[in-house]
Amino acid sequence: MQLYSFFRSSAAFRVRIALNLKNISHDTAVIHLPSGAQTDPAYREVNPQGRVPSLETDGAVLTQSLAIIEYLDETHPEPLLLPADAIGRAHVRALANTIACDIHPLQNLAVLVYLREALGAAETDVTLWARNWIKLGFDAIETMLERSPATGRFCHGDAPGLADICVVPQVFNARRFECPLGDYPTLMGVFDECMKIEAFDAAQPLKQPDAPATG
Repeated sequence: MQLYSFFRSSAAFRVRIALNLKNISHDTAVIHLPSGAQTDPAYREVNPQGRVPSLETDGAVLTQSLAIIEYLDETHPEPLLLPADAIGRAHVRALANTIACDIHPLQNLAVLVYLREALGAAETDVTLWARNWIKLGFDAIETMLERSPATGRFCHGDAPGLADICVVPQVFNARRFECPLGDYPTLMGVFDECMKIEAFDAAQPLKQPDAPATG
């Protein structure tokens, strides 16, 4: 397998965690997003959307982090990242999609660059934009976790899964934008449990080979 990744990409961070949890050997190809490497025609041949992550495996190229993670779960089922029951799977996917579909897309690099360069937004306004969507999403996730009887040490039970894989990179992003996190004790408790696990810790941005030495 070859993973196309960038150290600060939340979506690539998710796939790195999943690969680590499943102990799947892979190579990494760095796509340096700030320099525009994702627009290179050679990479567009790999991923027409020009985003990371992409995963080359078994003669195919997979894109979109959640699709990649579910593929890994189907082909490498130990440990399982989705619950065995249909309601549990729907609950976990709802948590994951709240992040992957509703929070993250509104504060990823391409959107922030557009706000700055095309719309002329000041840096303070760009930061407020990102914080707004993170807060709205985290408010909902905290309530979902509080209400669910399935919440344990992790988002669903006492083993990490798909929802936790999405939570951790989003908390890293929240900290980058200096979002207040004191209103999310359940969510942050899950984050702290995850970060005790080597698979999560080793996947974090500043531990990647393309991370700058200064952070």
